[in-house]
Amino acid sequence: MRHNNSGRRLGRTTSHRTAMFRNMVTSFFSHERITTTDAKAKELRPIAEKMITLGKRGDLHAIRQASSFIREKSVVTKLFSTIAPRYKERQGGYTRIIKLGIRPGDNASMSIIELVEEELSSKVKKSKPKKQTLKAAAPAKKAEKVEAVEQVEAKEETVEEAEKAEIAEEATVSVDEKADITK
Repeated sequence: MRHNNSGRRLGRTTSHRTAMFRNMVTSFFSHERITTTDAKAKELRPIAEKMITLGKRGDLHAIRQASSFIREKSVVTKLFSTIAPRYKERQGGYTRIIKLGIRPGDNASMSIIELVEEELSSKVKKSKPKKQTLKAAAPAKKAEKVEAVEQVEAKEETVEEAEKAEIAEEATVSVDEKADITK
């Protein structure tokens, strides 16, 4: 029984496991997102969040502690200069794990672990148009019908006026022709 033994072994020796997580944290902060198995992502999350907390502290001791775990100096400077200031007001939960499904080769469940961005946390919900009840829809339909009838009547009136104007023009033309004939 594994009483009081936390963490996943992942089928590796202790030295191999710590080396793998050091490499994964370094890659994670350099790319800000990596694709890995669910178990590795779940084990990587607390390590990455501790590094971001060290970055938020920002003193010399925190820099040296982060440098002892992260393998590249450029990634340590990126952590302290760009990544940690993003989460200055946030009290934890700097990473997100998104499940991807299974890997075709060995059926391992895969996921993406990425840094949480502030823009994603403040989503604006789109309001759906309210559905009209039957009672409320009936007057609206009547109003639409009345408007349509008025438009049709207005078109008919303009057509009738146009026809009268044509008849009047023909009458004036015929009167002019009669005048010419009589001369």
